[in-house]
Amino acid sequence: MARYTGPACKLCRREGEKLFLKGERCFTPKCAMEKRAYPPGEHGRYSGRSGRQSDYSLQLRAKQKAKRIYGVYERQFRRYFGDAQMQTGLTGLNLLQILESRLDNVVYRMGFADSRSQARQLVNHGHFLLNGRRNDVASTVLKAGDTITVRSQSKQNEYFKTLKQNEATRTPPAWIEQDVNNLYGRVIRLPERAEIDGNLNEQLIVEYYSR
Repeated sequence: MARYTGPACKLCRREGEKLFLKGERCFTPKCAMEKRAYPPGEHGRYSGRSGRQSDYSLQLRAKQKAKRIYGVYERQFRRYFGDAQMQTGLTGLNLLQILESRLDNVVYRMGFADSRSQARQLVNHGHFLLNGRRNDVASTVLKAGDTITVRSQSKQNEYFKTLKQNEATRTPPAWIEQDVNNLYGRVIRLPERAEIDGNLNEQLIVEYYSR
């Protein structure tokens, strides 16, 4: 499975805003956006962000931002868009619901990881059961009623022991049920648009692929 292994903060600087790719670090003064809030590269400091952007530029940046937030590469992202087009309803909302329903994102939303990249690593290492069966494919798209539990062997891991003791675990969105004490979670339904954050503009993404 292809994955980005470069500096995560460079992606935030390229988009000109925090994408919260490194979990709690993004809320501290150590965040690169607090020190270097300009695009990466040799001329980034002097390139500026002023001036009117073309429609294509706005569409491209909206698409790139969504890909980087969810950790998806172009080929897979385009496939998700094709799947969204084939569903009934708004294509943009369908796309965001598919991205939110990925196994790694749901693990992150349940508070079992500080970031999506950490959630992806935990899934890849086989720590979770999906509907009672081991699943190490982070891109698995979940549906309403699917359950996620930590494997009994993994519950002895120091990371999950600490997680259970942490009372400040992130509160999950309304479309997810979470039980940190039992390291269990369930997808109640698909998220509504108002429950999907990330400052994403799905209409621009639709326009990009509809050119």
